[in-house]
This record gives sequence, structure tokens and C-alpha cells, in this order.
Amino acid sequence: MSRKRTMTIGAAALAGAAVLSLSLSSCGKADMTKQTSPFAAAKGSKSVTLSVQTWVGAQSNVAVAKYLLEHEMGYHVDTVQVDEIPAWDALSQGRVDAILEDWGHPDQEKRYVKDKKTITAGGGNGVTGHIGWFVPKYWADKHPEVKNWKNLNKFAKQLRTSESGNKGQLMDGSPSYVTNDKALVKNLKLNYEVVFAGSEAAQITQIQQFAKAKKPFLTYWYEPQWLFNQVPMEEVKLPKYTDACAAKGTKDPKSIDCAYPTTPLQKFFNTEFAKKGGSAAAFLKNFKWTKDDQNEVSESIASGGLSADEAAKRWVDKHPDVWKKWLPKAKK
Repeated sequence: MSRKRTMTIGAAALAGAAVLSLSLSSCGKADMTKQTSPFAAAKGSKSVTLSVQTWVGAQSNVAVAKYLLEHEMGYHVDTVQVDEIPAWDALSQGRVDAILEDWGHPDQEKRYVKDKKTITAGGGNGVTGHIGWFVPKYWADKHPEVKNWKNLNKFAKQLRTSESGNKGQLMDGSPSYVTNDKALVKNLKLNYEVVFAGSEAAQITQIQQFAKAKKPFLTYWYEPQWLFNQVPMEEVKLPKYTDACAAKGTKDPKSIDCAYPTTPLQKFFNTEFAKKGGSAAAFLKNFKWTKDDQNEVSESIASGGLSADEAAKRWVDKHPDVWKKWLPKAKK
């Protein structure tokens, strides 16, 4: 299972080039398999190119890694945004050096890690991800039975919107997300329509508007996510996830009829970078933090009005006990 986001190339510090701002507004479309970062694999330069996804949790990983690489280790860090699947192609080709948050792409792992060996697994980033369906706590407290998928059709009428017609609305984010929701709605015989907000930012805005008005809603959502701090939500219990269900879904995604798995989020490196990236590669391999760490930075970016660099600096100043463990021994 994976989350797919739409991304765009950015090349910081070059005159006339687009400067990437790690913010929710810096989204666009580009195919990095046909473009190259001017800093990727630059011989003799202390530079690193990181792939950054558009969801804010992944941006937080990159923001903190970038800040420390630049301010503690003297590297130039270039960041590029690219669709989640093409990012694997870009990583394999050396157009980017590292992906710091992957939610699971078994086909790409087999092709590039096991078979071609052009990508090397970098270990977990310390955060466990989970996708599911959620309802607001204020509504679940009044109607606890809504927390079981078997009862959702009873509430479909309450969840109708202009976009969902005579069915209940299941809100998703971007149409580019890789989700099982349409298959689940069909296979579980639910009277719901999957409606896309358009992006993570638009989905957050919609959830906040519903919450302000204390209206009920049902949404595809995921952890870790800073929004839970502001809008408490309860997960709807779907049929239990099993390996057999996942295997069936791998062969035919339209057959999925079980919950999403819990996924330890992983890092991946270009193999050449993993071998010859020196201190930067060692640092990124050591990079590992918690859901609370990530959410702290994410909330500062998405809700606190800070730039990604400012949010990273704030976190770095507060948590030297965490990040100093990531530095290669010579830099501690």
C-alpha cells in the first residue's frame, strides 16, 4: 500500500532557476526521469539531492535533514519534488540521492533493490505510518456505532454533499494518491461516493471547516499527521488487514476488501551515493526520529506560519539530544 503525491522540480541557489520552498503551496507536476538536478552527482562537490514529497510529514523529514546537513556539516542540499513512483526511477538513475519517507512500493523494491541493485535500502526513519478512514471525535462520541464499517450505510444520508449526490461522501485528498477506497466502497457494498478534495492542503481545509461547524464527515486520513492535534478523530474499523488480502490486492487492486496495513516508513538511497556519499550518506542512514518529532515540525510549517527552514531550526534548537546521534562520529 502506498500514498502517491504530485510533485515538482526545484533547484535552489541557481540564478534563474526555480527555488523550491518546502511548503504546502509548492506543489506542481514534473517528471524527474526526464530532468536532472544540477547538483545531483556533481563530482567533487559537497552536495546532496533529496526527494521531497508534498505531504507535510515528509517535508518535515527533509527540512530537518537539510538544515543539519547545511548548518552542521557544510553541505549544499538541493531538493526536488517528483511523483512518488517516478521518484524511484530518478533515485535509480542518480538524479536524486535519497528518499526519506517511503510508504511501501514492493514492485519498485523488487526491480531496483533486489534485481538491479541500483537502489539501497536505508532503514526505517523511526516513524510508523497508518492509513485509514476517520470520523470526527465529536460525532463519534454521539454515535459510537459509526466507528464500525458495518454501520456506515446507516449514516450515509447524513454525509451527503453536493459532490456525492444521493450517496454519502468519503473524502479523499488528491486524485494522484494511491488508495484502496473505491475498491473498498464497492466490495463492502457501501452507499458512498469517493470525492477528492484535490490535495492534502485542500483536504485539511475541508476538515477544519467541517470541524468548525461541528458537521459530521468521513475521510481517508493517515498517521502521523499534525492535524489530529487540532481536530481529534476516531478511526473507523474496516475488515481486518491480512497478508492474503494484500496478496490478492497486489494481483488485482480492485479486489481489496480489507483495512490498510500499518507501515514502518523507510528510507532509500541511490546505491552509488550509499557507497560513496561519505558523511552525508552516514548521516542520512542514522536519521531516525519519532512521530511526535515529525508532527512538531509539521504543525509549525502547516499551522504555525513558519517556513520549513524556520521550523527545522526551532526543532533542532530544542532537540540536540536527538539529532546529535545522527552525526557521523567525527562531527559529534
